[in-house]
Amino acid sequence: MSKSPFFSDADRALIAGAVGVAESRTSGEIVPVIVPRSSDYSVVGWKSAMAGAFLGLVGYELYVFQYAGWTGESWLDALGISVFLVLGIVSSLLASTFVEGYERLLIGRAAMDAAVHQRAMKAFVNHEVFSTRDRTGIVLLVSLFEHRVEVFGDSGINEIVKPEDWAEVVSQIIMGIKAKDATGGLVKGIEACGSLLEHAGVHIKVDDTDELSNQPRFEE
Repeated sequence: MSKSPFFSDADRALIAGAVGVAESRTSGEIVPVIVPRSSDYSVVGWKSAMAGAFLGLVGYELYVFQYAGWTGESWLDALGISVFLVLGIVSSLLASTFVEGYERLLIGRAAMDAAVHQRAMKAFVNHEVFSTRDRTGIVLLVSLFEHRVEVFGDSGINEIVKPEDWAEVVSQIIMGIKAKDATGGLVKGIEACGSLLEHAGVHIKVDDTDELSNQPRFEE
């Protein structure tokens, strides 16, 4: 996908420009990849239904506690439970569909972290980031729904840069996104990435060429 509703042509030009500047100081090949979400998360449906059923039963118990004694008909109890269950499940399913925060809560941090990591690995392969001469390709994956950023480097990078060293790169991008300036965050993150690679010793060579496009990649 070459277009994104979240980034204009000017945004894409700024990101590509930042990649070009960063790569002018190092042999690293930086590939920004932006995705709306890293997974469809099939668990959301049944988790939402279970949460809704639980809330429905709690709602029914609160109703009974408030109004107990007015009726003693068992069929009314069964009807009441059914109504509250349906209301709870439907409400929860609607919330998980339209309220991203609730959907993220149902998915859980660990599942989102795993999905984003898998998506970064997939992007690394799909965009052939492994094809650089010295294995110095780097994926900067931004997953918008999960509010996650993953840096996935090739073997030539991982021999020099430790996983924890990417913290500043990730932090710059996330701060930009939180400030409603995803493009600015990406630009600063890419600049931080270039500085990190330069100081880590991923030096540019005399015969260095631009092996991978500087353009950001947008995926479904």
